[in-house]
Amino acid sequence: MTKDPNNRLGWMLDDALKMPGTRHAILLSADGLLMAYSDRIGRDDAERHAAGMSGLQSLARNSAEFCGDPHTTWRQTVSEFDGGYVFLVAAGPGAYLAVSTTENVDMEAISFRLQELVQRLGKELSAPPRQTPGTPL
Repeated sequence: MTKDPNNRLGWMLDDALKMPGTRHAILLSADGLLMAYSDRIGRDDAERHAAGMSGLQSLARNSAEFCGDPHTTWRQTVSEFDGGYVFLVAAGPGAYLAVSTTENVDMEAISFRLQELVQRLGKELSAPPRQTPGTPL
């Protein structure tokens, strides 16, 4: 696969995949735009999955009240499928990190690794809301 010069944060996602059982990683904005992707997935697939993950994070965030407090903050969603899991993690204001894994992944270790990555990267993983041209900041 040819390196995408616009994928400047991809190496950080590749770093998160250096553990057994991981497959792909993408970084996306709340509105589903692809911000970065790991080497193990092509740009077209990454963009398609970013759009899907955007919907998943929206549903998860809006379901947080189900935990009993209307002010509960959503942090992570884990979805299980035949053959693996998808971890979707809040990665900063308006940014989300999604990682797919096999069914044999150490779930505690990957959750910890993703939280560690989010903490380490801090503001690098934020995506402020886009402004409409002509709208004052």
